[in-house]
Amino acid sequence: MDATLPATLAAPLPATLAALAPDLPVGLPAVALAGDDPTVPAQAVRLHRPGVTGLRLSAFGPHRGAAFALGPVTLLAGPSGSGKSQALAAYEALAALGSGATLEEAFPDPGARIPDLAVPDADRRRGFRIGCTVDGPAGPVRLDLAVQAEPTLRIVGERLSQPGQILLATALRDPGRRSVQGAWLTGGAIGVTRAPLPDDRLGTALLPLRVAGATAGQRQVLAAAEQVVVALRSVFPCDPHPERMRAPVPPGEGRLLGDCANLADVLRRTRHECGTRHALLAEAARTGCAGPVAGLDVRAPADGPVTAVLDRGPDRPATELARLGAGELRFLAQALVLLTGPGVLAMDPAAELLSAQQALTVLADGFDRGLDRRQSAELLRLALLSCGRGHVRLVAAVGEETAAAARLLAGVTVLECSPT
Repeated sequence: MDATLPATLAAPLPATLAALAPDLPVGLPAVALAGDDPTVPAQAVRLHRPGVTGLRLSAFGPHRGAAFALGPVTLLAGPSGSGKSQALAAYEALAALGSGATLEEAFPDPGARIPDLAVPDADRRRGFRIGCTVDGPAGPVRLDLAVQAEPTLRIVGERLSQPGQILLATALRDPGRRSVQGAWLTGGAIGVTRAPLPDDRLGTALLPLRVAGATAGQRQVLAAAEQVVVALRSVFPCDPHPERMRAPVPPGEGRLLGDCANLADVLRRTRHECGTRHALLAEAARTGCAGPVAGLDVRAPADGPVTAVLDRGPDRPATELARLGAGELRFLAQALVLLTGPGVLAMDPAAELLSAQQALTVLADGFDRGLDRRQSAELLRLALLSCGRGHVRLVAAVGEETAAAARLLAGVTVLECSPT
């Protein structure tokens, strides 16, 4: 620990956080990551593009003290009720906060995230704790967050740290004020800067607006904070809804929505602007869709709605996507997401960095829902193809059949979820 840091920064998060989960230790647990293992050379695990390599659910829904080490392709397995969806919800909420969302936007139903059987304290307070590790050019950076869900939704503690050093720490000092007291590393003659931060937004995401970068300490804080923000902003939660994908859609900017309802309009765009990726998607459709598939096409009359079709080849009528099965539609949508990039998705990646310096992370709950074995295998092939190049990362919840097949594949991390 840097000797210039005061005890308030070096100390664990405040003891008031114990009230959020009384039977858990106040200290936040470590997550086992290759980047934290001194026996593994740093260059062997360093990511060229910032990415979340660890997710911690210290107290969240059914999870207590859970830690997940995430690879380029990570599948969450386990029986119904084991917490797969809750883990993805925690990741999605962190991504939203990293993109500037408020707590209410990131946690629309905070009561559902309170640890099971958590007992409120004397002031009726209950809450949850989550965190992540982001690896990248700045090295492994940890973000830990404690949130009070009842009686008022607010952040009561946040910590941004690197091995052996805390860069930012916040704590709730006055429950009557809608702010937390923040302290971040400055270095130089000042040592530490203290200032209030809002209790409904992620302090780490605000640091680039507060820190000038004039000292070595400030530059270290900025590098760590920006790495975390870039990784969290580069997230696309994908949950295709086949019932919304069947109808023709008005022409738009061709950026895929999270529910994939505008798939036809996105195919119109990729057909003209992304010929190589569109051809790869058509090739995948030959495996994932029933019957012969010569290609993917669209019908877009002037000023009219866009309809996507499967080209069945010469002398065969095309098949509108409205006539495809639910599994076929989910397959096409997820294949498109894996083969494309942030520019074709309705997301807000960090504009200050080139796309080559960012890795898209796809979150998919029920990745194999409604798919047969052949379709699931093809999606796993596409995931390994795209994620192997470092452009895309995948974190998805799957059923046991897909998990069993994935355990035999090199490059896929299968994690077993279980309530703790």
